[in-house]
Amino acid sequence: MMATMSQTWTIFTAVIVMAVQCCRGEKCCHIWSSAGPVVQQGSNFTVNCNFTCKCKGSMRSGHPPRPQTHTEINPALIYLNVTNITKKRTFSCECNCPTSLNPCGLDISTGYLPEPPKNISCTYKVKDNEREVVLCTWDRGRDTFLTNKVVLWLRTVSRNHTDGLVLNSKETALESASIPVSSSVQLISVWVLARNELGSAVSITMNYTLRDIAMPSTPVLGQPDCSSRECIIKVQHSVRTQHLEIQYRAEAQTWASSPDSVVQMSSVKVPSLEPYTLHHFRARTKFSTGLWSKWSTNISSWTQEEAPAKELDVWYAEPASDFKSLRVYWKELNISTAKGKIIVYQVRVYSPNSGPVSITNVSADTRNCSVPFCANCEVTVWACNSKGSSPPAKITIHHTKVKVKQFQSPEDMHVTVDRVTISWRKHDTAPRHAVYVVEWYPEGHKLEELRWVKLGRNDNHTVVTGIKPFECYEGAVYVLSNESLLRRTTFTGVTSLESAPVAGPSVQHKVEGNQVKVTWTEIPRGQRRGCLTNYIIYLENDSGHKKPYIVPASQRMHIIKGLSSVFYNLWITASTAQGEGPEGQKVKFLIQNETPLSPLIMCAVAATILMFLVCLCHSLEVKQRFWVYFQCLMLDVVPDPANSKWAREYTQEKGKISLQLSNSSVTAEEDEPILVDVEELPKQSIDICANVSSQLPRQTSLSPETEPAALLYPLTTYIKSFSHDSDNSDQPQTSLDTNTTGDYLSSHGPGDMDEEDQEFVDMLGFFPSHNFFMEHPEFGGKLTLNAVKIDCSDLFQNSEC
Repeated sequence: MMATMSQTWTIFTAVIVMAVQCCRGEKCCHIWSSAGPVVQQGSNFTVNCNFTCKCKGSMRSGHPPRPQTHTEINPALIYLNVTNITKKRTFSCECNCPTSLNPCGLDISTGYLPEPPKNISCTYKVKDNEREVVLCTWDRGRDTFLTNKVVLWLRTVSRNHTDGLVLNSKETALESASIPVSSSVQLISVWVLARNELGSAVSITMNYTLRDIAMPSTPVLGQPDCSSRECIIKVQHSVRTQHLEIQYRAEAQTWASSPDSVVQMSSVKVPSLEPYTLHHFRARTKFSTGLWSKWSTNISSWTQEEAPAKELDVWYAEPASDFKSLRVYWKELNISTAKGKIIVYQVRVYSPNSGPVSITNVSADTRNCSVPFCANCEVTVWACNSKGSSPPAKITIHHTKVKVKQFQSPEDMHVTVDRVTISWRKHDTAPRHAVYVVEWYPEGHKLEELRWVKLGRNDNHTVVTGIKPFECYEGAVYVLSNESLLRRTTFTGVTSLESAPVAGPSVQHKVEGNQVKVTWTEIPRGQRRGCLTNYIIYLENDSGHKKPYIVPASQRMHIIKGLSSVFYNLWITASTAQGEGPEGQKVKFLIQNETPLSPLIMCAVAATILMFLVCLCHSLEVKQRFWVYFQCLMLDVVPDPANSKWAREYTQEKGKISLQLSNSSVTAEEDEPILVDVEELPKQSIDICANVSSQLPRQTSLSPETEPAALLYPLTTYIKSFSHDSDNSDQPQTSLDTNTTGDYLSSHGPGDMDEEDQEFVDMLGFFPSHNFFMEHPEFGGKLTLNAVKIDCSDLFQNSEC
């Protein structure tokens, strides 16, 4: 009875305690692992939960927690089997207790046992006379995924071979550690112990002699003092060493040691450097035995300049059609040949006949220069820096009309995506010093993007790089000897990638009668997509009939003739070897044939003018005036009255007349000779109207048997004299010989003229309408030429024609 009461009291006490715990917010369970909180990866174990109250318990795992299938031993104890764990996991247990209790949880970590450290390496670092340490490094092996602790153990042996102290370094997770040692130590033994929650591992023991692993501290370099070929560098050491190594390199080059470095006290001289080059330097030291120190921090410095050592690579573009200027090109020198910063280029044109033609200074960022064209002149280019100029680069300018054999393309050409291989047949007769020059440039852009390469006589090909895709290139291969041009081979249509054009050209047109003149502009460079082969002009009439006209790619104009009077549509496309591009701009125009109205009007006007002229020709006065004008134009066909039929008959009827060109008196039927005065008039613009500019001889004797040796007056002079008739005689006082064309003498007035003579005078139209014949002059007394002087201005008065 007493025992039963005791058990009842115990249960009651337990219930009270559990109730109190629940009221305090305690956990409702206890959780643990059969393998502990840290397990090896891939292991198997169980997770157990013991509940503190009667409830329906459950187990969860993961993030977020998911229910797990567990095994129940009794209502207060459950467990979960975990197999092949590979990563850290979290487990929790919970139940529905009558009172609110917190669930319990457990974190399980997984990893590996540490591996024995390996590849142990120790260095005896001598920093100064008071600080000496042994620095050891090792390889800890694979990652354990756990927190590792490493202990470096060091056992020292002094000069008297007594055992030293075993030193324990700090635990560290690193792969290196250092331990101070005394300068009396000669030998050391080293091993490394690694451990984590799963266990520990120890390395093998390494034995060292300190003098074999002694390493001096890293040297410190001062700023170099450089000339063009060498630099002097100051070196600072913390301890005295026996060896020093200096290395240098230019930008983007590998390090090179200076075997001929000279150590002087605390400085070192580094020779054999390149002028005007940025050099980097570093140094390291070593005792007589032991290890080299670490490399010092890099320092840099420029060497000084020298005059350029090599001439420029020079070429030129052929002169323009006006031959007034040409463009000279050169390539930039690299740093090793420029030996300094180029500050200016100098270009000189020299004529072998007249000396220097021009000298031009060009800025350093320019690679070409326009100079006056001078056939067979020598162009020289220098590159100048602060220390001097380069050797002269010379090239002779040849006239484009020099006889060179032209080829359409080189003998062989191989094209790839980004490069072109150009081959040619060697010039067998070229001298030994002959060179080849290969030039290339985008089509139509020679002056802007000319590139070239010079090759030796034995070369027969070159690889042209930098070819842009969808770009058309052209160029030439030159053979030069002593700057004389021996041969030139041109090539065109070079491209790496090509497709049909993506645009058509813009069109302009001009209608001229039944034809149209079509002009167009080039397609933009980026839209050609290769080398153009031709243009196609499409002409479509209003009925829809379309006719193509194929034009070579080198033309920009075409005339289409013989078009009908209709409306037309016109457009142009461009083509490459890969196909035809899209249509360009369309234009519309009308062909309108000429009407026959204009020729009819012209014919009517011409007929009216002709009829008017015919009517004028029927007028006698118009005929006479026209004949006068005609005579003024025909100076050498003036009729000679002295040789007329009337003059001959008159001479035969009147008797003999004797005319002597001498100072003797005149023998005639009259007692005294007749004196004739001649007045000289100004010469007019029309020669037939000119008067005699000389006068007759005072005494003249005429004889029918005697002929003068020469004509007394020019043929273009016409003189007519009148003398009065004697009351007792009908014979004339003086007359001319029939061979004398300069004078016409008559004693007859107009009333004495027969009908034939009157017709002769009328035909000449010699006298104006108001001349002295119409005024009936009196004939009497001595007559001089002044009385019969003719003024030609009267011929044109009162003229209406």
